[in-house]
Amino acid sequence: MDTPRIEHLPERDRYALIDDGTVIGFAAYRDSGEQRDFHHTEVDDAYTGRGLATKLIEFAIADTRSQGKRIVGSCPMVAAWLGKHPELDEFVDQPSA
Repeated sequence: MDTPRIEHLPERDRYALIDDGTVIGFAAYRDSGEQRDFHHTEVDDAYTGRGLATKLIEFAIADTRSQGKRIVGSCPMVAAWLGKHPELDEFVDQPSA
């Protein structure tokens, strides 16, 4: 099996993890002004344990930064990833209550 690819699907407000033409995971977001709030991330159970969620989040965060947007991690997976990367703190806003 090849490594799944990651694509930004702005028309669907998500980054998708694609394997052989099938979406096997995604990181969904909502844009509000200069913020991109990641609110849900999932990877199909058949693909867990391969670090794909981490690769998906890394790609999504890097792409978001390249667009000059600030990052909000409402999704627990994204929040946990951001917590391991304090070098990005200056680009991160906390989720609103």
